[in-house]
Amino acid sequence: MTVYPVLYSFRRCPYAMRARLALLSAGVKCEIREVKLAQKPACMLRVSPKGTVPVLVLPDQAIIDESLDIMRWALGRHDPQHWLANVRNDLIAYNDGPFKYHLDRYKYASRHHSDPVHHRAEALKGLEQLDAAMGANRFLHGDRPGLTDAAVAPFVRQFAATDPHWFATACPDGVQEWMRAFVALPVFDRAMRRLSPWQAGDVPVLFD
Repeated sequence: MTVYPVLYSFRRCPYAMRARLALLSAGVKCEIREVKLAQKPACMLRVSPKGTVPVLVLPDQAIIDESLDIMRWALGRHDPQHWLANVRNDLIAYNDGPFKYHLDRYKYASRHHSDPVHHRAEALKGLEQLDAAMGANRFLHGDRPGLTDAAVAPFVRQFAATDPHWFATACPDGVQEWMRAFVALPVFDRAMRRLSPWQAGDVPVLFD
């Protein structure tokens, strides 16, 4: 009997989203368990007490609970689309640091007691950096998407959805075109499959 890795995920979480994108690109088959964040499974908390998704449990019970580590693990096994070529670690670091900081304080201003207009303007500077990095290319890796696109796009998508009208008028055209191209990819559609929250005893759902 084949034992597959188990991925604890949450459909709308950008960290889980980029892990799913890499697993799909790599062709790594796993059992996916959609997590209800208000009722996190005890088995997930046992293996990763920090309680955040994604969490990947390998067949040998090794745990990978950082999204970029999952991406690199999956693509290190198999990278048919060459997602590991020309990775822009500087753009990923900026996305995960300053951009995410301002995104949270824009999207969840009441939670952070922050000025959303200020943080939106600061986050826009990050989008201008992406626009400059792409130049005339369609994606951050060139004509085809790669790890950098998959690592950054879920967060920009979340930013765009906070106020779509403002995003459509203020965001650089190159970034808007990049987002449209990325969400139109078949791998993105597959990564966003809707699933019911997992419960112990459920029939395994394979993600491939």
